[in-house]
Amino acid sequence: MGPQERVRIPLADGRTLEALVSGPEDGTPFVFHHGSPGAALRFPALVAETAERGLRLVTYSRPGFGGSTRHEGRRVADCIGDVAALADHLGAERFLTAGWSGGGPHALACAALLPERVLGAATIAGVAPYEAEELDWTEGMGEDNRVEYPTAARDPEELLRWMRPQVETLSAISAGEVVRALRSVISDVDEASLTTELGEVLARSFHDAFANGPWGWYDDDLAFVSPWGFDLSSIRVPVTIWQGQHDLMVPFAHGRWLAKHVAGARAELRPEHGHLSLAADSLGEILDDLVAHARV
Repeated sequence: MGPQERVRIPLADGRTLEALVSGPEDGTPFVFHHGSPGAALRFPALVAETAERGLRLVTYSRPGFGGSTRHEGRRVADCIGDVAALADHLGAERFLTAGWSGGGPHALACAALLPERVLGAATIAGVAPYEAEELDWTEGMGEDNRVEYPTAARDPEELLRWMRPQVETLSAISAGEVVRALRSVISDVDEASLTTELGEVLARSFHDAFANGPWGWYDDDLAFVSPWGFDLSSIRVPVTIWQGQHDLMVPFAHGRWLAKHVAGARAELRPEHGHLSLAADSLGEILDDLVAHARV
């Protein structure tokens, strides 16, 4: 595994975007959208799997997370300006993209709104739109999520009050404390995954996410429960929906709903996996599928 370069990209509106880049300069860029809360950081398994396939790995911190300037009031769709600027900075006309958990909607935004640049996209345990018809959005979620998202939709000020003690805990959490802190949303399958390096990665991601306060998480939540700013049925880019049945953060029904409503999507709905185990155990398979179905 080669080193990752940390870059800070000035944006047209005066903000700065933080990103990590690794892999061959002539490799097809793979833009990865982290979960929520989270930030751009070195995930050794992802670095290794992308390098093995000759891809140029690009992870970035969404606005308000890590070293990226906050973009107050952002919608999910607003990520495309940041991603386009990131690709331009790297001299990349076209790229692959995927998003895990809260990153999933942002990968779909790129597929919908940057079709001339996105070769293929994937969501990994990604959420469906909050107002999705024929979907009980919080059914099957663990207790913390059943509080968090309805609060975001009903009372943003109360959401911020709820978040502050969570941020205090997560910003200093150790790998060994992750399961206890997230107990209500960690299935048995996912707990087993946290015995690997993933626990360390999650803890470091939480530390970096809150370097400048709760704002990335807060703005993410408000964006998730508001209209996303694009039409899933308009997507013409190849998309695969990956979802595990033992997921207490983003229930299996979200994956089924997305597979039905994202135009032309392929479904990889895995009965053996949860939210974390899907990402930990299937990275190579996800990348192979993405490359195999990419537009050429």
